[in-house]
Amino acid sequence: MNLKKLMSTTDSWGLLGLRLVTGVIFIAHGLPKFGIGGGGGLEGLASWLGGMGVPLPMLNAVLVASSETIGGAMLIIGLMTRFAAATQVIAMLVAVFMVHWSNGFTANGGYQWALLMAVAAFTLMMDGAGRYSIDGMMSKKD
Repeated sequence: MNLKKLMSTTDSWGLLGLRLVTGVIFIAHGLPKFGIGGGGGLEGLASWLGGMGVPLPMLNAVLVASSETIGGAMLIIGLMTRFAAATQVIAMLVAVFMVHWSNGFTANGGYQWALLMAVAAFTLMMDGAGRYSIDGMMSKKD
């Protein structure tokens, strides 16, 4: 795979705003999964995932927490945005269907928020980081 193509993007200002807000939200949800700022940490998340029947719950806890925290930081600076966003799309779609779907769209615990985050990440995965990103600087170099 061509790294330059993976990091290609447009000069859209809209993607900058979407990237910054989405990244901050993912970090805010990811840090507690590591036990920073509250939350049950990786052990609590792994226990919860295991209780839902998710295989390899500790591995998946690390992957989800990393996707949200590290991936969120990657979105903010615009580094490997398509890759970071792809991991978040997967995590959010799993959350929609395994956790929130049974609650309905708008009910307490409904899936509208996870779906919105999946679509925001999907947009960044498809269109790249936008203006003022490391991806943008790297893709323009010869």
